[in-house]
Amino acid sequence: MQRKKGSMLLRGAMTVMLLAALPLAAQEKPATGPGGVKYPLEVAFTYNAARGQTIGNTSFWMQGAGMQIEGRVTPHFGVVADVTGTQAGKIGSTGVGLDLVTATFGPRMTWTPAHRRYAVYGHALAGEGIGFNSVFPGPNGATNSSFNLALKMGGGVNLALRPHVAMRLFEADWLRTELPNTGSNVQNNLQIGAGIVIRIQ
Repeated sequence: MQRKKGSMLLRGAMTVMLLAALPLAAQEKPATGPGGVKYPLEVAFTYNAARGQTIGNTSFWMQGAGMQIEGRVTPHFGVVADVTGTQAGKIGSTGVGLDLVTATFGPRMTWTPAHRRYAVYGHALAGEGIGFNSVFPGPNGATNSSFNLALKMGGGVNLALRPHVAMRLFEADWLRTELPNTGSNVQNNLQIGAGIVIRIQ
């Protein structure tokens, strides 16, 4: 019952976050660069999946959703904030699952070929993650939640559909977390995603 409530809480939190971001993003003003040049603010809503691995080399997948907000400083350079939540109901044969929420921030470089509809980007983000509804061993016994460092590096491709709307064809990231696991306490995950991007100009 506790696990079911935790899963419902994660889904509810992600839904509220995504719905609340729409009116907030609509009120934001584009960033202004040198010389008064205005650059768009981009808000992305994505479906995400992450592949993790246990100490015993058992692979498992988590699924969830995410939101990114990017502000451009120059035509090619910006900063992005990323919040992503994923969940695995059961890891291998252990019967134990994992809910993971990461909040990261950092620089992003974007390249858009002239007269093309697509944009290629890469970023390096750092922040914090929280794992919960699982089992995390510690010196004073196991707990069901843990705060940890989160690092995310990768990139993706956006395809413009309209002046203010683009499709995120894909994003692929290396996601490093540091959840307690009686081993190295380090997890190297592959996270992928796709979704919709709204440009506010």
